[in-house]
Amino acid sequence: MRFDTEEMLKILACPRCIGSLQTLSEDGVATGFACENCSVVYPIRDDIPVMLIDESVPRKDWDAGVRQVSAG
Repeated sequence: MRFDTEEMLKILACPRCIGSLQTLSEDGVATGFACENCSVVYPIRDDIPVMLIDESVPRKDWDAGVRQVSAG
């Protein structure tokens, strides 16, 4: 089940700074919501946006292919 990212962006905000988000996609599929202010990405897993600060991935890591935070 895919969701409408434009509709999601109307109601979602960065939980850290309450700023706006932008959709990141790969092959036409939304993979995360990025906050420019905080330089983090909130991943989308199993069609569910994970909007937890502890689960956000630094944008530089995301751009390098990392899709989840490492434990430890």
